[in-house]
Amino acid sequence: MDKKELIEKINQLKKEKNAIILAHTYQNLEIDEVADFSGDSLYLSRQAAKTDADIIVFAGVYFMAETAKILSPQKTVLLPNLSAGCAMADKINAEQLKTFKQQHPGVPVVCYVNSTADVKAESDVCCTSANAINVVKSLNSKEVLFVPDKHLGAYAESQLEGVKVITYSGYCPVHHTITPEDIERKKRLYPDAKVMVHPECPAEVTTKADFVGSTTAIIKAVKESSAKKFIIVTEKGVVQRLERDCPDKKFILINERAICSTMKLIHLEDILNALLHNQYEIDVDKQIAQKALKAINRMISINA
Repeated sequence: MDKKELIEKINQLKKEKNAIILAHTYQNLEIDEVADFSGDSLYLSRQAAKTDADIIVFAGVYFMAETAKILSPQKTVLLPNLSAGCAMADKINAEQLKTFKQQHPGVPVVCYVNSTADVKAESDVCCTSANAINVVKSLNSKEVLFVPDKHLGAYAESQLEGVKVITYSGYCPVHHTITPEDIERKKRLYPDAKVMVHPECPAEVTTKADFVGSTTAIIKAVKESSAKKFIIVTEKGVVQRLERDCPDKKFILINERAICSTMKLIHLEDILNALLHNQYEIDVDKQIAQKALKAINRMISINA
C-alpha cells in the first residue's frame, strides 16, 4: 500500500472498531495524519481517561500505553511496536524506588509519568513536564522525592521556595546530552532567535533559555510569539510540527542528536497491523494498576 491507501484503511478500521489513535509529539510526523489526538503526555493521559472508544492505539512508548490501560481498564490498549520503550523509565524499578524511599522515610514521592506502572504504584502522585511544579507544590511538604528524572526534579525545585526536591539519578538520554555550548553555538549563528528549552535538560541548559516548558507549552508559546526565529531545545518531532504549523517562522533544532529513536519506531504500517490483528495488547496487573491509578488520578485532579 502507498501512504494514501494506508491512511484510508486505518481510518476505515478506526470507524469499524470504534478505535482512537493517540500520538505523542515525538512521533514520526506521518502519524499525525491518522491521530485523533496528538500532544504531550499530560494531554494524552486526559484523553485516554475520557475516551468512549473501545480500542486505544497508543502511538508512543510503553509506559504511555500502560497509563492509558490503567485509566481505562475496560478498554483494549494497543502499542503498535513493542520495542517502543523509554530509556528514562528503564532507569528505575519498584524495588529501587522502595530502597530510595527507605533512605528518606516519610517523604512523599512524585513520580514523573515517564516510568513503569509498578513505579507509579509505589508513588504518591504522578506528574508530567507540564505540571511538575504544581504537583510538587500541592504536597505542601518541605521535602519531596522525585523519580526518575533528576533534571526535571531540579527544575521544579528551582521554581519553588522552601522545598527541597531529592531526585533519583535518572534522566532522558536525548535531553541529558544537550550542553550550554550547544546553545552558545546556535546563538552565534542565530543571535536573534529565542531559545525554547524542555525542563528535562540539565540546569546549566535551562538557565540559558528564553522559555522553559513541556512540548505543548513550547509549541503554544512559539505560536503566540511575535518572534520569527526559535532554537528548539528538545526532540526533533517538535521542530517538524512547528515547521508544518508555522511556515512563516524559522526553527533550529539544537543538535542532530536530539532524536528519540524508540519514539520513531512506530510507522503507519504498525498502526494498521495493530488495528487489523489487535496486535500487541498492553495489560497491567490489577493490584499494581489500582495503586498506580491513585497516583495518576491525584495528578489529574490537581490540573482539573
